[in-house]
This record gives sequence, C-alpha cells and structure tokens, in this order.
Amino acid sequence: MRRPVKPLVLRLLLSWLAIAPLNCSTPAGELPEAEVLADGDPGLSLTSLLSGSAEGFARATHPRRFAFPEDHGSHPDFRTEWWYLTGNVAAASGRRLGYQFTLFRNALAAEEPTTESEWATRQIFMAHFAVTDVEGESFHFFERFARGAVGLAGVELEPFRAWLEDWQLTSRSSSPPFRLQARAGDIAIDLDLEPVKPLVLQGEGGLSRKGREPGNASYYYAFTRMATAGRIRLGAAELEVSGSSWLDREWSTSALEAGQSGWDWFALQLDDGTDLMVYQMRRDDGTADPMSSGSRIDAEGGRSSLLWSDFQLEVLDWWTSPQTGVRYPSGWRLRLPAQELELTIEPVLRDQELRLSVLYWEGAVRVEGERGGTPIAGRGYVELTGYRAR
Repeated sequence: MRRPVKPLVLRLLLSWLAIAPLNCSTPAGELPEAEVLADGDPGLSLTSLLSGSAEGFARATHPRRFAFPEDHGSHPDFRTEWWYLTGNVAAASGRRLGYQFTLFRNALAAEEPTTESEWATRQIFMAHFAVTDVEGESFHFFERFARGAVGLAGVELEPFRAWLEDWQLTSRSSSPPFRLQARAGDIAIDLDLEPVKPLVLQGEGGLSRKGREPGNASYYYAFTRMATAGRIRLGAAELEVSGSSWLDREWSTSALEAGQSGWDWFALQLDDGTDLMVYQMRRDDGTADPMSSGSRIDAEGGRSSLLWSDFQLEVLDWWTSPQTGVRYPSGWRLRLPAQELELTIEPVLRDQELRLSVLYWEGAVRVEGERGGTPIAGRGYVELTGYRAR
C-alpha cells in the first residue's frame, strides 16, 4: 500500500521534478482509493502544501490595480496561484452532476534555476479534477503533477490557455468565454463557460485578508456565475449537460498565520440570482477566526462585503471518512440577519473527500431556506481544509 506523501518529502519531490531531465508528470487519481492514502493516515493537508517560506517572493500586502486580460494569466513572483472551477449541471433527463477542476501553480524558489537544461524550472503545476454523480452516488477524483517546462504545463495569455498536459482551460482570445476539458480514463468533461455577471474583486478591492499580519492575504477575483453547457462522460454514458459554474482566481505567497488550522469555504448560487461567497478561517481550537469574511453579489452583479459579524454559520451534522478517519462537517445553517436570509446547506453526497497527495473535502451542495419568509433554493460548492483524523 502506497504511503501518503509528507510535507518535507513532497517538497523534495517537487524540487527534484523541477530540475530532473525527465518527464515526471504524475497521474495519481486512477489508483484505487485505498492506495492513494493509507487508512488512518490522511497525509498532507492542502493548507500544509500552500505553506512555506515567503523569502524572496512578492506578497499581497495592499490593494492593487487589477489589469485585464493580463491578470487572467500567471503571477510567477508569488509563490502560489490557482485557477479554480466548480459547477452544478444536469442532463435533459434531470440527472444531476457536480464537477471541480483546479490548476495549482507552486513556485519552489524565488529565483530561476541556474542549470541550462530546458527541463529546469522553478514552477511546478498540480491539477485536480473531480466529478460527482448524484444519481449514481459516486465520486470520481484524479490528480496530475507536471513541471512548468517543455510544454508540459503552464499558462499563456494570447490566446488564453492554462493547462497540465491535456487538461486545460482555454479561450479563443485572452478573456472568457472559456472552454474546460479534462479526461481521466472513462471520466471526462468538455464544457463551455460564459460569464453572465461581471467579474468581481473579492475582499478589499481584490485584497482578501486571511490573517492580521500584512501579507497574510491573497489577491482574489471571481466570476461567480457562468452559464455552462457541454458534455460529461461517465463510463459508457455521455451526457449533454447544462447548468452554472463559478471561477475563483487567487494568488499569494502566505495566507495562514500561526494559530490558524484551515478554512471552510462556501460558493452558493441562489435561484433569485444572488451569489454568496463565505469563508470561515478556523483557529487551532476549532473556533472561527474574526478574519473570516465573504461577499454577496446581487442578480445584477453588484457586490457588497460581508464581515464576520454579518453572518452566522452553524454545523448541523458531521461525517467521518471510513478511508482516512477524518471527521468533516456535513450540513450547515447559514444566517445573514441583515438580509433576513436563512439557508440550510447539505452535501449532495457525504463522501466527496479528495484522497490524493493532498487531502481535503470539496463537494457539490444543495441549498434551501427563506428570505423574509419567502422560500428560496440554490446550488453550490463547499471546500473544507485542515481537518484531521481523531
């Protein structure tokens, strides 16, 4: 049974990938689940992977002037960056599916390598791809690594392309609409994504503070609602689907500070056209950090900030992974008193745990509730990081 990769071992592996004269792109998601992570030993958390020395890297310390389409591309002076897509779609038959696609860029050093090999690079890319089949009660998840050299992975702007091998997010120009394509065995997605609301800058003009110290923050923008149509393959079935997606873009060098263990992130699309992004930073003792925040985007695309004092998040249920022993929240009540909004959020499947080189829970959810006494519903995605086995 393959043992999980530990933080130091993973960093040494990634460093070797950056300079070794071999093609070391590594698809891991097709391994049997029991071989991805050993039972009772959940391995490396997403928060651990995104930590590290900030020396020599740029940091997100102050609001900046965003420039598009340039900011759709890469920001290599920062240590970590991601292109994060989630969506809920359905076939004409009513069969519901969720998907996640994430491309992570991680800089292993602030300076370029001195070796002259064309394989050498300081940029390593990791991609995660997952599909939730609600009717089939199944969750499929996959992972790849590649160095940012010799065309294996990278980001280009004219036209836009962010890719790792044949997993890619592309555009005919330098801006959306986008096309998303990924395949792992007999699981595949091929989706067209068209924003129906303008881009929003999250946090303080795009500066999203996660901690109190300057630099413990990211630059963060999002397309919170994108009309989605295309095909999803599940084994022998190829389904024409349509629905809605959410694209998050963040780059930073450091985010978590001492005493913070992880976050609970919610991206919710309500049927009245409202979108909600809420993240709760968690302290080591499990309590919410007052640096938690979020935003509300109305049906026309207008954004308003949510402070920690503006919302209340209550866990209603828990689920323990039989594979890793990690206990996750599995149902929530979200209240925004000033909006007279109360929502119940439930996973469409309890097991949407990604048991890969890094371990976290990311899954499709359904939403029901009321605003001022009027029923309201919706769909969304939730990400849970930093939870450990008890």
